[in-house]
Amino acid sequence: VQLQASGGGLVQAGGSLRLSCAASGTTFGLNAVGWYRQAPGKQREVVARISSDRTANYADAVKGRFTISRDIRKNTLYLQMSSLKPEDTAIYYCKLLKHTKEYWGQGTQVTVSS
Repeated sequence: VQLQASGGGLVQAGGSLRLSCAASGTTFGLNAVGWYRQAPGKQREVVARISSDRTANYADAVKGRFTISRDIRKNTLYLQMSSLKPEDTAIYYCKLLKHTKEYWGQGTQVTVSS
């Protein structure tokens, strides 16, 4: 099982990025999925999640700016990020929770310059 995250990069404050997470060896299906991030010197934190009941939840810091979605046919998870701020700078990870087992992507760096 592999989750391959991509789409990170350097962007100016106020800009947008779309992260992708492609799964191989498994399927996202309707399992719980999420995006997390870890900034230097900080703990990993949840950014956005879709529960098994298809409910989307967001961290307060990103509400109204980020949107999580998945394309079951493409077996890909997305995170659309808009109005980016320097404090969004972090490594972003995707996660799949399937049959009580967690699968993590390798992370993609997002850097927002002021």
